[in-house]
Formats: sequence, structure tokens, C-alpha cells
Amino acid sequence: MSDSAVPETMRASVLHGPRKLVVEERPVPHPRPGEVLVAVGSVGVCGSDTHYYEHGRIGDFVVRDPLVLGHEAGGRVVAVGEGVDPARVGERVALEPGVPCRHCDLCRRGLYNLCPDVQFFATPPVDGAFCEYVAIAADFAYAVPDSVSDDAAGLLEPLSVGIWANRKAGVGLGSSVLVSGAGPVGLLVAQVARAVGAAEIVMTDLDPHRRELARTFGATEVLDPAVVDPATSVAVDAFIDCSGAPQAVASGVRAVHAGGTAVLVGMGADEIPLPVPVVQNREINVTGTFRYANTWPVAIALAASGQVQLDRMVTGHVGLDDVRDALVPDPAGRHVKMVVRPHGAG
Repeated sequence: MSDSAVPETMRASVLHGPRKLVVEERPVPHPRPGEVLVAVGSVGVCGSDTHYYEHGRIGDFVVRDPLVLGHEAGGRVVAVGEGVDPARVGERVALEPGVPCRHCDLCRRGLYNLCPDVQFFATPPVDGAFCEYVAIAADFAYAVPDSVSDDAAGLLEPLSVGIWANRKAGVGLGSSVLVSGAGPVGLLVAQVARAVGAAEIVMTDLDPHRRELARTFGATEVLDPAVVDPATSVAVDAFIDCSGAPQAVASGVRAVHAGGTAVLVGMGADEIPLPVPVVQNREINVTGTFRYANTWPVAIALAASGQVQLDRMVTGHVGLDDVRDALVPDPAGRHVKMVVRPHGAG
């Protein structure tokens, strides 16, 4: 069943190689059994999108064929495939962009974010959402209330990264946490930490503007790591690195007291040195994160209640013709989160 207004073709911003973006006309996908077709409303621009645009690859993921970027998406259901309730047409939704196989051992254990066969938006060879319409498994399109804006619906994806990082770190009522890197993910990690009851949220960033932003998004203390080494100035239950900087990781691990946890979220060097005696003698749990699992209901509740402020993080909008402008790093560092609106920047 479909909305009669759905066209046969759509516009899409397509990456053909490093720094080669072309707006193309493509067929609108048809929802398969168990899928919904979504008119994309807003798509947040992620650092991974920028990295693919600049370099054409991230690690082992290489853009070999034309690829549509964008995975932080929300929109409106305009058609459904066989087996999906037609009443969903017209529903505003947020998209969880990685659909797992559902059958492997990891999926069956609930660790579907680690599924080796996950189909994840904007990860070669799977197209993303810098286009007017996408099809996705119906149960990975979550209904959102009117109190969640179109922009916020898309930004539930990076919010899920923040939720997952806090879960992995064990942050809860009364916790103390150190967060390095006050970029979009770091700011979301801080907001989630505040929402779940952390008593002390220390954030570090080299940029003074970012440090001031951190104060407005939940940090109880901010530090310039070039001036103050967190390893000698704070002692926390948990450290969450959102910078990927080797020095930040080494310093942050040293700031964790005995029995605490260090979580590596930021993507930086492939290998970094760790203070092994500190990890061993304090029995610090060091772990990474890979996307998220079972986070969307919590993300929707946090955004709908206002405990996490997603719209405040949006600092600009572009349409499909100007996606390149959103993918070029802001030299002044003033943008927090750029958003693509495929049906018009508005």
C-alpha cells in the first residue's frame, strides 16, 4: 500500500570517489515484504560521511561503486510492503540504520550491532539517506511523537551512540565520568550522563568554544587538556573517549580509579599506547563501542522529554544540491551538527 503522491524517481546525492559528489535521478525503491518506504525529512551529517567524502574509505570499508552517504535519518512512512500494517502510512519515524541478519549467534544473543552481515546505511556497498526516499525493515523505523522534530528524529542515531557509550561505561546515579572531546558525540554523551543521574561530568577539549558548549550541554566542569592533565586532576568512575586522540586516551585511563571503566568511542589511530600497569593494578575495564543495540526507545524518550536537547545542536541546513558544503570541515569550528533536508533545506 502506498501514498499516491510517491513519484517513480527521486533525487540523490551520490559519492563517486573522494570529493566527487553528483546529484542524480534514481528510481524510488519499492518496499519489500516487511519493509516501509520513508520520505526522508532530515539527515544529520556524521564524521564518517566527511571521512568517506574526503578519502573514499574508512579502514577496510572502501567506496568502490557510487554510494549515497548519510545514516542519521528520520522521515515519514509513505508506503508499506507486504505484511506491514497499512495504517503506518503517514507515520513520522526515526530510522535505526543498521538491519542485522537476525539469525547468527550474535543476533540471537542480542548483540545484533556486532552482526557480521548487518546492512548499514552509507557503509559500502549499502546506500544511505542523502536522497528523497529510502526503504528499510519496518521494525527499524520507530514512530516518534510530535514533540520530536524532524531534525531530532534523525539525530536519535548519534544520541544512540551516546546512550550505548554510557551503558558500556556503567554510568548511573551518582557516577563521576570524564569525557574527552566536545564534538557532537561527546556533547551527547554528556547529556545522556546527566539524564541518567551522573553527579560529576568533566569534559576536555582543546577548543575554548567547544568547552563553553560543553558547559551548556551538561558538563559540571571543563578542562583544557593542554593546560591541565586530567590524569593528575580528576578521579572518576568512568572515562569515555570521544576524541580518538592517543594522548587523551592515555590520560583518561589514568584518571579512572580502581575498578572503573574506560570506553573508547572516538575513531583515531589504528593503534594507541595504553598504560598497562595502571589498567592491571586498578583492574580497569577497557572496552570499545561499535554502534549500538536496543537504544531507540530510550533515545526517543530522552528527546521527547527534553532531557536531551537535539535541536539545539543543529547549526545549519542544506539541501541535496549543497551536501558538499556540509561535508567540508568548518575551519572556525563553530558548527556542531549540520543537517541535510533532501526535500529542501527550508
